[in-house]
Amino acid sequence: MSTDVHIAAESRADFGKGASRRYRRDGRVPAVMYGSGSQLRHVTLPSHELNLALRIPRVVLDVSIDGSQLLVAPRDVQRDPLRLDLLHIDLILLTDADVAARHAYAEALEKAESKAEEAGFEPHAAAALLEEAASNEEDINAVAENIVELLEEQQKALRAAAAVAAAREEAAEAAEAEGAAAGEGEEESAAEDSDSE
Repeated sequence: MSTDVHIAAESRADFGKGASRRYRRDGRVPAVMYGSGSQLRHVTLPSHELNLALRIPRVVLDVSIDGSQLLVAPRDVQRDPLRLDLLHIDLILLTDADVAARHAYAEALEKAESKAEEAGFEPHAAAALLEEAASNEEDINAVAENIVELLEEQQKALRAAAAVAAAREEAAEAAEAEGAAAGEGEEESAAEDSDSE
């Protein structure tokens, strides 16, 4: 699975809400590119291609603009809250180390999902474990290599937690039933006492 997506950008000189709406009507998304001490660049990107690219975890956008190629990654993506259309995107320039880390993640993800699927697990469960490992700065290659064992451990832990919750619920229901029975017994006893008087 490649995380690199080639995309053509166009420089923009018009700003403001009206200009942004015009760009979006024409199928382009307003964006800014910055980072690594470079000058801020205002551009537009093709909406459809950008939407497809943003589905890829840790995507690297290979942006061609004014005869040069820049490697960038999404930093902040703004969408319409109802229609989820792209409104604006901030792109950060990547160093060679950033690109290598993103490629390593993509390879580990592909391996983890493949191993999980072969073992009968959902690929998205493997992806979630790998993402958690990456955010905790763990060795993602080791996680990908041992993904089946990790998913089995996770499943055992979930089953154990479900069993504990069920036992607690049963105990609570039994205590409630016992309390209700004790209350009925007290009412009967009180009724017998009043009859004997």
